[in-house]
Amino acid sequence: MPKVPSPCISVCKFKREGHCIGCSMTKAQKSAFKSLKKDKHREAFVELVVAQQDAMGRYKHWENAYRKRCRKKKVALSVLEGGKAA
Repeated sequence: MPKVPSPCISVCKFKREGHCIGCSMTKAQKSAFKSLKKDKHREAFVELVVAQQDAMGRYKHWENAYRKRCRKKKVALSVLEGGKAA
């Protein structure tokens, strides 16, 4: 099975108090994601990013861009389907 892709959608502009305007991650979070090797950890991290986006608001564009990226890599994530990571 392919790896869970990074929540980054290649916008990378840190204008919202250190958070990227594309995905809501900070530079430290982007680095931390790269160190995760197990898919269950990577999916849990994506769930954390989704919760962070909900709290911060203005990230509706992210879900469609990330869903497209996951489809391209043939990865299905329950967090994108309205569920929680297993």
